Formats: sequence, C-alpha cells, structure tokens
Amino acid sequence: MELNNKVVAITGGARGLGLAMAQRLGRQGARLALLDIQAEALDQACQALAAEGIDASGYQVNITDEAEVEAVFAAIKRDHAALDVLVNNAGVLADGMLLKAKEGTVNAKMSLAQFQKVIDVNLTGTFLCGREAAAVMVETGCQGVIINISSLAKAGNIGQTNYSASKAAVATMAVGWARELARYGIRTGVVAPGVIKTEMTDAMKPEALARLEQAVPVGRLGQPDEIAQAIEFIIANDYFSGRCIEVDGGIRL
Repeated sequence: MELNNKVVAITGGARGLGLAMAQRLGRQGARLALLDIQAEALDQACQALAAEGIDASGYQVNITDEAEVEAVFAAIKRDHAALDVLVNNAGVLADGMLLKAKEGTVNAKMSLAQFQKVIDVNLTGTFLCGREAAAVMVETGCQGVIINISSLAKAGNIGQTNYSASKAAVATMAVGWARELARYGIRTGVVAPGVIKTEMTDAMKPEALARLEQAVPVGRLGQPDEIAQAIEFIIANDYFSGRCIEVDGGIRL
C-alpha cells in the first residue's frame, strides 16, 4: 500500500512511540487521525505535525469505553470518508509480582484492579478499536491494514503477569483477524518492540541504564523511529499478514 493520501489512525498517538509513528507515516503523505485520552497532548502533537506540513487531526477517546470507541470511529469515517490503516499502539504498564512471601507467609499479591487496568487498556482497547476500524474499512470499501503493538514480554516476563498476558493476546488476535478479514481485503500485522528509548528509560539512573544497554546484543536501546520503520514495512508490503515482527536488537526474554 502506498501511504500518500491514505488515512492512518494511531491510538496513543500523541506521545512516545505513537508520535514517532505519526511523524514517519505523515512524512510519507499519510493523513493522520491521532487517538489519545489526553486532549492537551493531542493538541500539542497535531500542532507539531502541522509545523512539518503533516495533515493530522486529534480525537480524544478512552479506548476502554465501547461507546466512546464507536463514536470516535464514526467521527473518523465522517471526517475522512475512509480508513486505510489502524495502529493499535495505546498501552499501559502496572508491573508487580504475582505475590510476595516471607518465611512461608504471603504478605502481598497483585490486586485484581492492577491486573484488570492493564487488560482493559492493552487488550480490550485493542479489541474495540480493531473491531471498529475493520467495520469502517468494510463499509467504505478500504482494503486496509490493522497493526497491533505487542512486546517481547508476550513470551512471559517476571513481574509482568498482566502486561505479558495482554501483549500475548493482542499478537494472537491479529493472527485470527488475518484469517477472518482477508475476505474483505484487510491485512493485519504485529510489531513486538524490545527495550526502546522512552521517557521512562531517560529517567533511569546511569548505572541501571548501562546495565540495560549491555543486555541488548547490539549494545544500545532501540529508537522510536525504528519501531515506526517496522510499521511502515507492514503497510507497504501487500503480502504481509498475520505475522509478528520482533524489533529487539537481538534480545529475547
């Protein structure tokens, strides 16, 4: 698929990886619909993109709310009369051990609320946005692409019961969608990032950051644009569907 003049929706598009995706795809001529829960961040992102000559519109939405998701995709359909690509990028972390014990006595457990918060955003939000994007694609005759952002944690990771479960699930959903939606000309894909340079890694102590970098075979953290490059590849390659690209610098959990 050529990106020029294509309508691309990105959840969590106002910051971090989502904004890096918006910048790369927008520079290829895509018309962007950025979805985020924070209105101020959306405004700032759209202004920054507009300064580059990129066409970007912001849509405030809580992706865990079914009615809000239905309404925002209806608005995208109304505003753009098409939807060619969705990148399900929005996600949260709420790390913690399943339980902690001392001398045979359990003194802490991951709460249901801590587990459910991550599942609601990462998994339910991806499901709702994927469903509504597919509906718009079918109704507008767009043979589009839906890309879910997973993580290397999908293989299972200590202290991330909730996050790992959600990221494994969004990867497998994309496989099912590839088979279900092929009849409509819709492809799917998954990108599983490794350790990427973000605000969180920027705030780490230098010695902790150095240890983290040493654990990556290529010797450094990934850059947000390197994830965006993988997104661009999936969109461009019309024979790619239902598969996962791991962009991790050689590390494997």
